[in-house]
Amino acid sequence: MKTIHDQDGSRILQRLRAFIACFTAVALVSMSLVSGCFNRPEPESPATPPASEEPIPGKTEPDENYPEPVSGEQPPEIPPISTFIIDFDDFLSGDDGSTEVTGTEQGFPQADYPVQVTDLFADGMNAQAEQQNWGFAALNVGFWNTVLFVGLAIPVASFIESFNHAPEQQPDYTWVWSYEVPFEEDTFSAELHGRFIDTGVRWEMYISKQGEYRDFQWYYGESNLPATEGFWILKKSQADPIDLLRIDWQRDITDGSSNIQYTNVVPGGPENGGYIYYEVTPAGPYDRAYEIYNKGKDNTTYIEWDSVTQEGRVRDSRHFGNGDWRCWGTEHEDIECP
Repeated sequence: MKTIHDQDGSRILQRLRAFIACFTAVALVSMSLVSGCFNRPEPESPATPPASEEPIPGKTEPDENYPEPVSGEQPPEIPPISTFIIDFDDFLSGDDGSTEVTGTEQGFPQADYPVQVTDLFADGMNAQAEQQNWGFAALNVGFWNTVLFVGLAIPVASFIESFNHAPEQQPDYTWVWSYEVPFEEDTFSAELHGRFIDTGVRWEMYISKQGEYRDFQWYYGESNLPATEGFWILKKSQADPIDLLRIDWQRDITDGSSNIQYTNVVPGGPENGGYIYYEVTPAGPYDRAYEIYNKGKDNTTYIEWDSVTQEGRVRDSRHFGNGDWRCWGTEHEDIECP
């Protein structure tokens, strides 16, 4: 029987591959829609692999701001997938994630296989005239979906794969999960390091690609021992190892509520401080919510919806001209707000 991690991981990996295939078809439109969100520089030419006689870049020195590892007889528990990846699925498919749509139905003729959810950009752009409220919400959510599943596909895949492997304790009491991550045409080597510290657990992910780089620390983070709160810091890439994204998360194991926030932390970037906040509140009339802050426009978009019925609403003073809610029904059609 598959575990919850297996099921979630397989679903998300499927989305990663489908998302990348779909992304090419809408890349130009997506860039024009969201150029104010991250203002990234033009991509550089792929780095030339180092010559065999030259050393391959490896791990950086340990961070002196963190205490030395302490001993532990049992390995730390990796925080669940939901602490790393916002669940964009239920914004389209419902709480159980069971609705399948095809690439063709979503405007991607080159994707002829079914996927759980395709590019939210395309869904927002292809929204019918009577679906403008939901379509606007989908466009805003879609940008952050693209940041995670295209720009950070490798670290996302490496995190998901970690749940399929057992760690080994090192002489310094650090626990290390070592494994291969096949992705597209390449295979990456990953090492997830976990060590007990005074406040809980310190996590570090090192990723290698043969002939190009070794032990690049793509992300790190901390969690408390109950794994009910923590953070992750993700870097942009090995070629440009600046901090890109901070993930802060909390969850209540008892009532099932949780929240997770992605924040732009590009040093000196004009969009540093922009964020998307996702909240699950099982007891609320709308059990899901997004809050999206565009730093460049100093504007916040609020989105709330029911993950089962798909009814929801959006509020954006800049876009709509006032602070009133705009609502949609079970088929994402525009309706008068109750």
